Amino acid sequence: MAVVDHEGLVVTANDALGDLLGSDALTLAAQSASDLLDLASDVRTWHAYREVLRGRRSRFRCTRRLKHPDGRSMWSEITVVPMPETEAGTGTEAGAVTGAGVPGRSPVLLTITDISDRRELQKRLRHLQMHDPVTRLPNRTLFFERLSAALESPPYQDDSLPRHSRIGLCYLDLDGFKAVNDTLGHRIGDRLLAAVAARLTDCAERESPHRPGGSLVARLGGDEFAILVEESAGTQQLTDLARAVLATLQKPFDLAGQRLEVSASIGVVERAVAGTSATGLMQAADTTLYWAKADGKARWTLFDPERNAHRMTRQALSSTLRPAVERGEFTIEYQPLVGMADGVVRGVEALVRWNHPQFGMLSPNRFVAIAEEDGSIVQLGRWVLRSACRQARRWQLDHPAESPLFISVNVAVRQVWDSDLVTDVAEILTETGLAPGLLQLELTESAVMGSAGRPLEALQKLSDMGVRIAIDDFGTGYSNLAYLSRLPVSVLKLDGSFVRGFRYDDGAHPSPADETIVEAMVQLAHRLGLTVTAECVETAVQAERLRRIGCDTGQGWLYSRAVAPERIAELIGASPLQH
Repeated sequence: MAVVDHEGLVVTANDALGDLLGSDALTLAAQSASDLLDLASDVRTWHAYREVLRGRRSRFRCTRRLKHPDGRSMWSEITVVPMPETEAGTGTEAGAVTGAGVPGRSPVLLTITDISDRRELQKRLRHLQMHDPVTRLPNRTLFFERLSAALESPPYQDDSLPRHSRIGLCYLDLDGFKAVNDTLGHRIGDRLLAAVAARLTDCAERESPHRPGGSLVARLGGDEFAILVEESAGTQQLTDLARAVLATLQKPFDLAGQRLEVSASIGVVERAVAGTSATGLMQAADTTLYWAKADGKARWTLFDPERNAHRMTRQALSSTLRPAVERGEFTIEYQPLVGMADGVVRGVEALVRWNHPQFGMLSPNRFVAIAEEDGSIVQLGRWVLRSACRQARRWQLDHPAESPLFISVNVAVRQVWDSDLVTDVAEILTETGLAPGLLQLELTESAVMGSAGRPLEALQKLSDMGVRIAIDDFGTGYSNLAYLSRLPVSVLKLDGSFVRGFRYDDGAHPSPADETIVEAMVQLAHRLGLTVTAECVETAVQAERLRRIGCDTGQGWLYSRAVAPERIAELIGASPLQH
């Protein structure tokens, strides 16, 4: 301890302070306390210290790293507090200070405490808190602390100079690590993680040995690791690092007599520090890692803004799909199915559209796959089926003198699995009054050919009810003809890729092979008692060739695009080509 006057000079000091500073306590008198303890090294500390000396502040405390006489560094906690008047006036020296013509200015008591052991303990505890016990790597907490610091404190502080600081991240996940834990146990799994960590560290050091920012290898949890590259030289540096990581992890691991091989999927993100947040960088890395796994694993994938925008749009559609059905955002357009022999409209296919408030009118290929994934296809499909049957019945009642149009509705295989499709169809037909023979349900070839058990049973019940079953896009899937003979199918819809081979106009090159295939499929279908619809008919030449081959109905832009129900009403009993 020491007593310091209002000018910051030592009045008296105890022997312990002398020992700490390597001097005799008596020699410290009249020396500047701030010089002895380096209190003027930063502005804030110096200002706070002076405020206590002037009586404007009741207490001041700071931490300083001092040099011990034996050469070691010593962390000290320095406290400065004013001395009470009664204490300040008791001693001769202190009394001299208070009576030196500066009324109200009491000396201050300066206390220095050695906190080196405490600091060392805090350092050890922080290391334990910030590092993974299995791999000894920095953990998720330290990783994000370092990442945030790198993004918040770019190295170029001179505002007159352009800032080109960049940052990169390789976010990786071990493929099949769970199988190692499940089959060999967590002890071997932990050893594998430690071995992977060692290889990642070596790899990062080899790939950027002289980079000023260096690389941080961290374990974020489970089998997820990250390599943070500060002051990145660009995308090439990060992709080279990812390649090197894959190469080093492909080498077998020998662990306690076990020879293990693992691979990794890596998401690579590299961008400018300016405008980048820790959350945004990690979201991009997580998305890119997901792409790497979806693309086949054991690979690296670079973040693609365009692909991410598509993902974000898809996510936005997914989150609003179910409520959209309830809000009535969907509408149905109808495309005519025309008899090839006479050109008269025989039926229509119902094609759902989504009038999205943000993205505008969306065709089925933008949202049907999403609806199948999240199960909302059941709710949407039921609405389409009911609306289409109701519309078909309305046309029938409005045109009693004409042959009624059949309505063709697309059905996803998940609708067969996740709902009682047979019951739904029966209830809707009863509710709308539409005859079962005027309803046609379309399933894709892959869905129908894979039907067994419950789906096949449902299709058979629907066929027994009188509903027609059509295979859509026939010729592009498995084309299992043995299956075809056993399924309750009424109609084959030939995929448009075959029909396009019939074009002889506009410089198109016809495909004799397509004609031969289509002719064979039509003959086969007729032998099995099935009718054939050709999709994507665009020219009169195509239509004529398909008619000669024996196709029963055609569908395509030659006749009409998908249109509103009012337009279909005008085509009933007539040929679309006449309108």
